[in-house]
Amino acid sequence: MEWRFQSATQQGRAILAGLLDPIDQTEAYLAAAKDHPDCDRIYARLTSARARSEAVAAHDRAKQERRHSLLDGVAISWKDNIDSGGTVTEAGSKLLEGRVPRKDGNVLARAARRGTVCLGKTHMTELAFSGLGLNPVTATPPNALDPTLAPGGSSSGAAVSVALGLAAAAIGTDTGGSVRVPAAWNGLVGFKPTHGALPEKGVVPLARKFDIPGPIARTVEDCAELFAIMADQPAPDLEGASAKGLRLMVLEGLPFDDAESGVVTAFQDAVDRLGQAGAQIAHVYTDWLDKAMALSPQVFAPEAYGIWRAQIEDAPELMWPPILERFRGGADVSGPDYVAAWESLTRIRRKWIKEVVGGYDAVLVPTVPILPPVTQRLLDDQKEFVRANLLTLRNTRIANLLGLPSVTLPTGLPACGISLMGHAGLDRHLLRVAAGAETALAVA
Repeated sequence: MEWRFQSATQQGRAILAGLLDPIDQTEAYLAAAKDHPDCDRIYARLTSARARSEAVAAHDRAKQERRHSLLDGVAISWKDNIDSGGTVTEAGSKLLEGRVPRKDGNVLARAARRGTVCLGKTHMTELAFSGLGLNPVTATPPNALDPTLAPGGSSSGAAVSVALGLAAAAIGTDTGGSVRVPAAWNGLVGFKPTHGALPEKGVVPLARKFDIPGPIARTVEDCAELFAIMADQPAPDLEGASAKGLRLMVLEGLPFDDAESGVVTAFQDAVDRLGQAGAQIAHVYTDWLDKAMALSPQVFAPEAYGIWRAQIEDAPELMWPPILERFRGGADVSGPDYVAAWESLTRIRRKWIKEVVGGYDAVLVPTVPILPPVTQRLLDDQKEFVRANLLTLRNTRIANLLGLPSVTLPTGLPACGISLMGHAGLDRHLLRVAAGAETALAVA
């Protein structure tokens, strides 16, 4: 069996059963990464010495039957905005070139304590501020389904490393869709937890009121196990999860505006399969969504620019112009307008809970309303980059704005994902719902 393409939890169980050695599997991943022609576009750097040391320790624990978790000995990649002690962490930006943190970020430290193996740091969008995954400043990973297409971002290398069998799973971060977009465009599962559910210390920030680490993997179970490890909690109970009896709401209106026909077809087919599996499907339109989305320019860019203004304006020439322009857009929002926008968004979040979604297990939308664009076209045409980037992040941003956890699942059609948004703070419930949906979607 080619274990590199099996799920993280399958590998963990194989280690437990003595069918797979962490040392051998880590070496297999390192060799595959080094031999891949696009390795330098996917991994910003491999942490080979650390990976080998952690694999040896995991091997010894397995032999002594004292493994620290189901994923003890499983090798994963980490987005390059998550601190790794003693290893360069640059967040895809020349502004941070040569930055070496003294210790691991909290989520990486927790994962290491539970026995996971750190393979290396993956490329990403510059300072995580784009959903397309392009980064001419450092490197743009190839889409795993078609290397001429955009990989999705900002956790671009994270998703590609998993899809190409160069990591068992990956940890990215999500501010407006940066875990779910690349997961969807590379045929994977991606989970954005509720903001605050995981520690953010040791994660290079973009907008702290929205930033959250999250896993990208082959299955919901993988994501659930990784979430539990990073949250320092027991894993959610997914046994027997089913779509039967789930109350699911299709959010009509804005999520389908300007959506490509292939994406809509894939989404509708997935919804039909969920219904056939016994889920109760309702179709709902609410103008609260439009009101929330209208606040996006007033809450994301001002915070991002406020965090990075000094570094950016000291050396703006180090940045790719489209990303520089996105950051500088935050300078146009006044302090009173920013505060007022957050007041409005807080009221909308309360209304959403009270008037819209109280009776549903999850809300469904197409993860991304468009298919991955051709990378070269985006590089050649800045207006097209701006248009495609805004559309790419539109649907995923709903969960960030409303403070909700969200999971994207493959629909079966390449690069087309279906997202399930849950209730704030009920991440474990959403993962169980997603596991039931995953089973229904896999049957067809």
